[in-house]
Amino acid sequence: MSGPLSPLGDQDLHLFNEGSHLRLYEKLGAHLAEGGTSFAVWAPNASRVSVIGDFNGWNPSMHPLHPRESSGLWEGFAPDVGAGAFYKYRIVSKTDGRILEKSDPMAFRCETPPKSASIVCDLSYDWGDGAWMAERGKKSALSAPISIYEVHLGSWIRPSPGEIRESPLPSYREVAPKLAEYVISMGFTHVEFMPLMEHPFYGSWGYQVTGYFAPTGRYGTPQDLMFLIDTLHQRGIGVILDWVPSHFPSDGHGLAAFDGTCLYEHADPRKGFHPDWTSHIFNFGRNEVRSFLLSSALFWLDRYHADGLRVDAVASMLYLDYSRKEGEWIPNEHGGRENLEAISFLRRLNEEVYRRFPDVQTIAEESTAWPMVSRPTHVGGLGFGLKWDMGWMNDTLRFMSKETVHRKFHHNDLTFRQLYAHAENFVLPLSHDEVVHGKGSLFSKMPGDDWQKFANLRLLFGYLFGQAGKKLLFMGDEFGQRNEWNHDAALDWHILSLLPHEHLRHWVRDLNRVYRETPALHERDCEAGGFEWIDCDDGDQSVLSFLRRGAGGDEVLVALNFTPVPRRDHRLGVPNGGFWREILNSDAHAYGGSGWGNLGGMRSQPVSHHGRPHSLEINLPPLAAVFFRREGV
Repeated sequence: MSGPLSPLGDQDLHLFNEGSHLRLYEKLGAHLAEGGTSFAVWAPNASRVSVIGDFNGWNPSMHPLHPRESSGLWEGFAPDVGAGAFYKYRIVSKTDGRILEKSDPMAFRCETPPKSASIVCDLSYDWGDGAWMAERGKKSALSAPISIYEVHLGSWIRPSPGEIRESPLPSYREVAPKLAEYVISMGFTHVEFMPLMEHPFYGSWGYQVTGYFAPTGRYGTPQDLMFLIDTLHQRGIGVILDWVPSHFPSDGHGLAAFDGTCLYEHADPRKGFHPDWTSHIFNFGRNEVRSFLLSSALFWLDRYHADGLRVDAVASMLYLDYSRKEGEWIPNEHGGRENLEAISFLRRLNEEVYRRFPDVQTIAEESTAWPMVSRPTHVGGLGFGLKWDMGWMNDTLRFMSKETVHRKFHHNDLTFRQLYAHAENFVLPLSHDEVVHGKGSLFSKMPGDDWQKFANLRLLFGYLFGQAGKKLLFMGDEFGQRNEWNHDAALDWHILSLLPHEHLRHWVRDLNRVYRETPALHERDCEAGGFEWIDCDDGDQSVLSFLRRGAGGDEVLVALNFTPVPRRDHRLGVPNGGFWREILNSDAHAYGGSGWGNLGGMRSQPVSHHGRPHSLEINLPPLAAVFFRREGV
């Protein structure tokens, strides 16, 4: 093939081979040019590489690529090939002569699975979110209210059964206005999408990625996804994308054994194969792999205007012995279990993201007690902005699943978090992982009859929004989905015709509103001074009470009763006198409760209690969360 000069300059080769090229998506893959398309791919163990596609009858002799010096890169130009052309790379391995037909690792668009060709694509799009982009740093700050609605796009809604169409799945464009309107009505600040990158197996929910630069074609084109994000941005909603650098699947058209050798993955299965997911693990120590992954992360922030990346399965990257028995893993050079190459990669990832996009957040799903995950790299941290608090989630759901009569014996499950609550910048997640694989829905985890189940859910969500930390709810949780989540079906929206489910949704809507409007509930989420126990020792009554404080002196008292026994005239010490207005009560009639409360609030008494000079005598309803905000003298 001949044509225009290669987009690959000598500096590109140098940066790629040293692991520092951060914009590979501008150089490798298929790029439209005057008169045709340029192609470039990394395949250092190939003896021959050619582009095959619908434009040449899939004939490997028509468009051969040529090696570029000793970089391992192959490049060429195909005249008269334009946007929409289908293609793959045909690679002949120099090791054993094997012939491989591979999708483009850098493709911007792919065929809808199970088909696997790449598609030449122009990523141009006329964005309309300039106002959001200019101000989004304020919305993603650690002092801002961040309440995340986690969504699996293919099962949030589905087209009506009688609608005639090619796919049973919704499209990016038809979801856009409906999701934006719903999120606004519910008061969430951000949407987090489970992975939208191309993946062969739909049942992996997107966590087995083959297209690290291509949105899945199941829901539409790249521009369709841009339209979805643009629509959310124009309505004032942030977008977080799940991103999976921890492992990739073994599908023949994907990254595995790309040029006949273990190019992206470790050759030794003790380092390169994941036993939990039967997938391959990236070789984080290989420079070119680091360039590939760093470029992928920055690509979604750059070209798709994502406001954050939630990095999946970080713990599996950090530990060489993750899910492995003795003898199934290789220690690092110091004899330890830490994956030094992955640690170095994650630190570099966060440094580069925040250097180029200081107004976004990276979020780690890290399930162990690895220190300083969300602390800067210059003090020894991994450099993430936020970390999921998996300990809080496990402790809380274990406690909430107990019959109420037994909860007093498990009070420590509620109080333990405060021993580490500000060691990291935390997100409190009630995610998709808690409502799948036979775990049942959140509703089904709650003990008691239907009334108590709903009361317990309202209490759980009140506890979530009262705690220090950013919030995350998975779709369907907000209205008490009864069935376990099924990725092959829409949420059970029809149950909102039943009042208890609509009442619960009303409660979540008001929690989001008060959380956003009340500085004490979000400004110091990530500071120790934003939280103070009033009484954490009342295990016999299964009652908790604490204060939340804002930067300007705003104070909110949160009291929670984890039993169905009402607590009349329950005295709580408070640091300041004045009127304490009841701003939320999960037992209100409007939320499906019994309507027992505090008549709008009360004035504190100069009676010392809990070591404080003033106190309140409150009515604490059964299985309820009550919030009071101090309004001065």
